[in-house]
Amino acid sequence: MKQRMKTTLSLAASLGLLWAAAGTRPATAAEAAPAAATATKSTNASPARTKDNIEFVIGPVYANAPELAVKEGVPKGSLHEFTMNSEDSKIYPGIAKRQPGTVPYKRKVAVYVPKQYAAGTPAPFIVVQDGIGYTNSMVKILDNLIHEKRVPALIAIFINSGGGDAQGSQRGLEYDTVSGQYTAFIETEVLPRIEKEYQVKFTNNPEGRATMGGSSGAACAFSMAWFRPDLYRRVLSYSGTFVNQQSPLNPDSPHGAWEYHEHFIPQSERKPIRVWLEVSENDNGSKRDEASLHNWVMANQRMAAVLKAKGYNYRYVFAEAAGHTDGRVTRQTLPGALEWLWK
Repeated sequence: MKQRMKTTLSLAASLGLLWAAAGTRPATAAEAAPAAATATKSTNASPARTKDNIEFVIGPVYANAPELAVKEGVPKGSLHEFTMNSEDSKIYPGIAKRQPGTVPYKRKVAVYVPKQYAAGTPAPFIVVQDGIGYTNSMVKILDNLIHEKRVPALIAIFINSGGGDAQGSQRGLEYDTVSGQYTAFIETEVLPRIEKEYQVKFTNNPEGRATMGGSSGAACAFSMAWFRPDLYRRVLSYSGTFVNQQSPLNPDSPHGAWEYHEHFIPQSERKPIRVWLEVSENDNGSKRDEASLHNWVMANQRMAAVLKAKGYNYRYVFAEAAGHTDGRVTRQTLPGALEWLWK
């Protein structure tokens, strides 16, 4: 992983570090942090604001990060796609809302292998929930970041859920269940198949293993690291569903993922997890009260607060005038978020 930058930096380097910490790298105007108030370039994106270089406010105007552009001379990784059939899964045979018994499904998976990957070498990697939707932008981002040595030459696994959404669905079962079950699925049914079919090898070092997602996919990513920090220690979350959406009911976590900020994190020893998380001003349930256990803004604000209180290495981004898993936010912040995640 990258070594931390020295504290003595030029103004330009300081601005770059600040933007990377926020997960937003606007090649833009004045950073609104007290230590960096001089404009460099001008774009339409609002500058990020921070008082501590840990928690940031961005928006209300957004612009695509420059890393989304295909750049001449940058080596291009390869993308391999395949489908997993539920009949082959021992862990997730298949369910669906309002349909009794086993309901078969197909799961799309794509694997990005960077051009710089050395065959047979254990590689760092990131597991991306709801992953197929990220491939178009993230492949270009990774090509650029790896070429610029801002992240290691990592493999990305873009994996979709088994389908549906929320309680009673296959996706809900996989992502909203507060346990290590989904991690077991990745470890036993996904990674071995990819290693065998595409002649790659994944590192066993938890520091070289990351996971990310949006909405319930983000809660799933956090669960992977929380229950198995021996396997995953880097988490990237957009509009994380840290609310009560678990089904079926688990007596060990009666409030579902709300339990993370309500009980689990405050009452547990700090784990070796690094977390970048974002929530939007107009996110799901933003007007609902605490009793609903379904306010994403409140949930993510409390996640940031308990992570801070327990001394976690975290970044928190609040996106003004944005909605749930807002694409404008992702396209602006993802390169910097990935860079911070791998420091």
